[in-house]
Amino acid sequence: MKKKKIEKAFLPVSKDEMVERGWYYYDFLVVTADAYIDHPSFGTAIIARVLEAEGYRVAVLAQPDWHSADAFRAMGRPRYGVMIGGGNIDSMVAHYTAAKKRRTQDLYSPGNRMGLRPDRPTIVYANRCREAFGNIPIVVGGLEASLRRFAHYDYWDDKVRRALIFDAQADLLVYGMGEYATREIARRLSKGEKADALTDIRGTAFVTRTPEVCAFDHVECPSYEEVCGDKHAYALATKLEYEEHDPIRGKALWQAHGRDTLVVNPPAMPLSREELDEVAELPYMREVHPMYDALGGVAAIEEVRFSVAHNRGCFGGCNFCSLAFHQGRMITSRSIESCVREVEGFTRDPKFKGYVHDVGGPSANFRHPSCKDQLKRGMCRNKNCLAPYPCKNLDPDHSEYVELLRRLRAIPGVKKVFVRSGIRYDYLLEDKGSPFLSELVKYHISGQLKVAPEHCVAGVLDYMGKPHFDVFEKFWDKYRSVNEKNGREQYLVPYLMSSHPGCTLEDAVQLAEFLHSTGHKPEQVQDFYPTPGTLSTCMYYTGIDPRDMTPVFAETTPHGKELQRALLQWFRPDKKKLVIEALKKAGREDLIGYGPKCLVRPYGDDRAMPHGKSGGGKKPSAAPRGGQSPKSSGTDKPKNFKRKSGWAKPKPTAKSKKR
Repeated sequence: MKKKKIEKAFLPVSKDEMVERGWYYYDFLVVTADAYIDHPSFGTAIIARVLEAEGYRVAVLAQPDWHSADAFRAMGRPRYGVMIGGGNIDSMVAHYTAAKKRRTQDLYSPGNRMGLRPDRPTIVYANRCREAFGNIPIVVGGLEASLRRFAHYDYWDDKVRRALIFDAQADLLVYGMGEYATREIARRLSKGEKADALTDIRGTAFVTRTPEVCAFDHVECPSYEEVCGDKHAYALATKLEYEEHDPIRGKALWQAHGRDTLVVNPPAMPLSREELDEVAELPYMREVHPMYDALGGVAAIEEVRFSVAHNRGCFGGCNFCSLAFHQGRMITSRSIESCVREVEGFTRDPKFKGYVHDVGGPSANFRHPSCKDQLKRGMCRNKNCLAPYPCKNLDPDHSEYVELLRRLRAIPGVKKVFVRSGIRYDYLLEDKGSPFLSELVKYHISGQLKVAPEHCVAGVLDYMGKPHFDVFEKFWDKYRSVNEKNGREQYLVPYLMSSHPGCTLEDAVQLAEFLHSTGHKPEQVQDFYPTPGTLSTCMYYTGIDPRDMTPVFAETTPHGKELQRALLQWFRPDKKKLVIEALKKAGREDLIGYGPKCLVRPYGDDRAMPHGKSGGGKKPSAAPRGGQSPKSSGTDKPKNFKRKSGWAKPKPTAKSKKR
């Protein structure tokens, strides 16, 4: 379809707005579980604008009343189909904490109100659309659908659920970053092809009773029935799903669900730099729709309004992160010129005060593929680019990122350009002689830098897919040195996790010792959160590491998780009982008492405990968050907490050395 120049305006959200445009029909209805924010950080806005750029008439239905089909009928039947997404973050994560308690705020809804979306909205909306429009093509996509494209363990139901496409009764599921698939689906539907004929599009999944229609070489996964009844089969399915998740060498995957077969086609190729620039520079309003003004606005815009997402994908390989399973492991990035144009646009916004909040992305300092080989052969099967040690073929290079940041901070009207998210310190250390860290410290930090060592025990880190703690130590020493050289006093904020698969109570005690000895008193702690589709969630559910099919300990009981979590906040009076219980169970009663290494005083003595000091310079603060950890024997205790850097260095286990 021939593209046309688009007049900048919000897309219609009602019948009245369609009539104001002179529309008496439209082509696609885009439904989202978030409030309507027309900004390129929101998947719904991207898909809607991509369709618009192709020349289609697109209407947006945001957070509809799902209790009946009336809201879905309100704008009339679209000519070609309905595209449905569950929102920018997983709906169940948006609704529930890791302890399965209901949250009190939804930052993606007007006025932070809860209750404006159902649990699992992709399924609910798709069924309402089927009720409203009958036999119309329904395509589901976004993060919620992407992570649930196979039969998957559902933490909230504590059972294995079918692939989402079955419960949604959708015709197609788009996974990953869906621009390519969306364009192709729209083109072919607009030409009159039936939805059940769209079986050869990369980055999509469909259900059939004749899987031979699949256009790609395939691998068969254990069936839904098998993965429900056999945890070894579940782990094997997860292994296959990750092995084939590659746009160059990956094959289609077939997974039987009863008499039907789920066919998941190979991933789409990532967008080229030119295509990514084009998507980023579509005529977004970069604002919350004004219909929310009287309702208190939508808080989710604030962190991204003046931020730049310059890349996609991540080869970091953290096993608890869903990013690689969604966006993929291959890095693509926008051109420097495109990012400059975006920030120049900020300076014309009356709300802009001169501060670019973040120039980040999934992993902020990744701008190009991890090595040249992957462009020909795809990503290595069952290998991690960075952990536990960097691959010898790794191509670490920050030169383009340094140039990007230099260009942005030189734009008239820009006072400061911050990098707040996603710095991979292990990758940074491999780029010897780069000026990046020096310029980061000098120009791009607002008093603190957040990084993610996640744990201090080598075995746990192996299960997480993270580098060992000595790498973090090296970075901390270098970071402190560069700060001193530049006359700066800036914090390093380490994210830490509790209860990741592989993390025993003894490992949690070691982490508590580390925090205590370095003067860390984390105010917030989050346990590992088993979100669908990740390797760590597979470990949590099956007790098997799908990478090598070996057993792994996983703390799954609420009380056991509570004990590990309490250890990270040993200083809180309300946690004392749990901390003492945990220390006794771990055989570490030596940490109950009055010595300098003790975490708590005995029962009956409620005086505050003194805590350790962070050696050398300004002490870092700790901000643990939810996550996971790898293969730990519980024997690799940190022996020396008095190193000059103030950070503990655990000895790796034999198994972690092997990895």
